[in-house]
Amino acid sequence: MFLLNSNSDYRRPLDPRDAEILGLEAAAAVERHLAFRENHAETPLLALPGLAAELGVGSIHMKDEGHRLGLGSFKALGGAYAVIRLVLDEATNRLGRAIDISELHSSHVRNTAETMTVACATDGNHGRSVAQGAQLVGARAAIFVHSGVSDERVAAIARFGAEMIRVDGTYDDSVRQAARIAEEKGWTIVSDTSWPGYERIPGLVMQGYTALVREALRAMPQQPTHVFVQAGVGGIAAAVAGHMAIAFGDRRPTFIVVDPARAACLFETARAGHPVTVAHGEPTVMAMLECYEPSLIAWRILSRVADAFMTVDEDNAISVMRRLADPAGNDPAIVAGESGGVGLAGLISAVGNPEIKKALSLHGQSRIFLVNTEGATDPGKYREIVGLSPAAVAAKARTGASQ
Repeated sequence: MFLLNSNSDYRRPLDPRDAEILGLEAAAAVERHLAFRENHAETPLLALPGLAAELGVGSIHMKDEGHRLGLGSFKALGGAYAVIRLVLDEATNRLGRAIDISELHSSHVRNTAETMTVACATDGNHGRSVAQGAQLVGARAAIFVHSGVSDERVAAIARFGAEMIRVDGTYDDSVRQAARIAEEKGWTIVSDTSWPGYERIPGLVMQGYTALVREALRAMPQQPTHVFVQAGVGGIAAAVAGHMAIAFGDRRPTFIVVDPARAACLFETARAGHPVTVAHGEPTVMAMLECYEPSLIAWRILSRVADAFMTVDEDNAISVMRRLADPAGNDPAIVAGESGGVGLAGLISAVGNPEIKKALSLHGQSRIFLVNTEGATDPGKYREIVGLSPAAVAAKARTGASQ
């Protein structure tokens, strides 16, 4: 399914709150924060000229977040950043002076963090980031996971010392239960989705994602003309689209939001013109995108700066995982988890449909930007789908082309 953005807010300026969250100054602050993270390194931007020639576009560059901060996902940028900001804010309030990120490992920051418990619901990746951030500063973490989260992903979160709480039902059920229990116990919810009255912390999570956009734009030889980014509740899509809208103004790229067909909450929200909750049906293989209700902040941004919305099917996501593992020509092999290559799946669907291709003005000079949002965060599932272990695909990558 495909539709162009016809909402009344389309092309209107960003809400001032969102412009502040995703602006250039805020993004620079995120990068300064990362400089104090011991295991920080910029993730690679990979050129895929073989794939670009195959699809009939000018160039394709993919930001590979499978290497981010040891967590294997772009989510490493959001949850941990929000946790650290909240602890620094609390220390500032208690000590009566501004506490800078350079004091991250000080005793007064740790003493503050030890009195705090952060909580969230997760499909896997966001919870891992929140748990890592809590461990880094010495706070407690309680992570709520729904019945569809694999044991391997639960174990990957628990290794950061988090308390794991299983919830029957869907991701959205776990979000509601996490909010309820956190309120009862006085915990701080660090969610990557927002709802009425709860916006600041999801805004900080999204702000963390701007780092990957800044890194990519510095590395790209030319500004992209088109951006395809996958969406669950919409946080990463809104962060990329919003920051690029601020950075480029009227010259911003055409931005396409890609949803799983089985969990198309943003697509249906765009079609309705207001936030909607879609019915829970058969689970999608795109587990990190299996969300049935959009983030209100994300929709407020995307309603203004997304140009189109589309969905992809299960086979599309699986095909892209295999295609990236066994690339065209001398392109590097890329380890992409079940949700990682969904933006590319959207691009492939778009160029294969003459009407969509025309509507988006895709042609031989188009410069495409994509994000591999996760590596093999469930290695067993990855091997089952691709037929190779993540290590085997990574070994192939070392013989391919690089940036």
